[in-house]
Amino acid sequence: MEKSKRIYHTNKSLRQRILRNSGLYIMLMPMLVYFILFHVLPLWGLQIALRDYKPALGITGSPWAGLKYIEKFVTSYSFWTLMKNTLVLGVYCFAICLPLAMVLALVLKYLPLKRTSRFVQVASYAPHFISMVVMVGMLKTFLMPGSGVVNVILTSLGYDAIDFMGSAKYFPHLYAWTRVWSHMGFNAIIFVAGLAGVSEDLHEAAIVDGANKWQRIIHIDIPAILPTMVILMIMESGNLLNVGFEKVFLMQTSSNLTVSEVISTYTYKMGLLSTQYSYAAAIGLFNNVINCIILLTVNKIAQKTTESSLW
Repeated sequence: MEKSKRIYHTNKSLRQRILRNSGLYIMLMPMLVYFILFHVLPLWGLQIALRDYKPALGITGSPWAGLKYIEKFVTSYSFWTLMKNTLVLGVYCFAICLPLAMVLALVLKYLPLKRTSRFVQVASYAPHFISMVVMVGMLKTFLMPGSGVVNVILTSLGYDAIDFMGSAKYFPHLYAWTRVWSHMGFNAIIFVAGLAGVSEDLHEAAIVDGANKWQRIIHIDIPAILPTMVILMIMESGNLLNVGFEKVFLMQTSSNLTVSEVISTYTYKMGLLSTQYSYAAAIGLFNNVINCIILLTVNKIAQKTTESSLW
């Protein structure tokens, strides 16, 4: 009897809180509906990876295949090439994007002219809004072997023209550094917000003690934004194998295919071009499971070493 009373009072209290904050819940509804429609309900289709899917039979009508297609992918001749290419691009971007964004945030903070600081911030943030198709088109135009700006400069200096887009050895660098260009300003905003929360009293005390600018950066600013850096790195680690499909596919040529074929482009080719739906779904499932394992591992390591984690 006492337990049922407690449950009743708890439910009544919950209803009262919902009614009291009904405006907030109404604002939450569109995002909740979007999340259910596009993130929860599609999980029903994951079983395609575990079935011999035939469109005519439907998902539940297709025969069960178990781990057949995941095993097929892991034992395929292209597995290690795909994993290597994906990891190279993922780790390359992971290693340079966030640290450079943090450096940009520190530069913006210590620039003596605030007008210059605002201009640099806007100029570095603007590329984030450029369409991926437009960005790759610009890249191809600038690096064109015959009339591209970069090759015109090289030939005027006495060097031979270079086919950057057609060369396999340049592909990882072009992919990673164009990602830095397009995302560094956006990521820097997060660090700028973190630096804005650092108490000026700490800097004033450090200046009184004779600390120079570099010492204040190392001993005050970096420790202050380190938890933010750790959280962002944990979140980025969960996408280590989710190398952007659109950009890689647009930059891909027959000449650089040995290093530009990654899991996402291979999944597209198997699923939509070769209509091997179950095989493509199994590759995507395998990819997401590995990403989840990496995320959990990095989060655990960060929790033990820095006491900062997602949960």
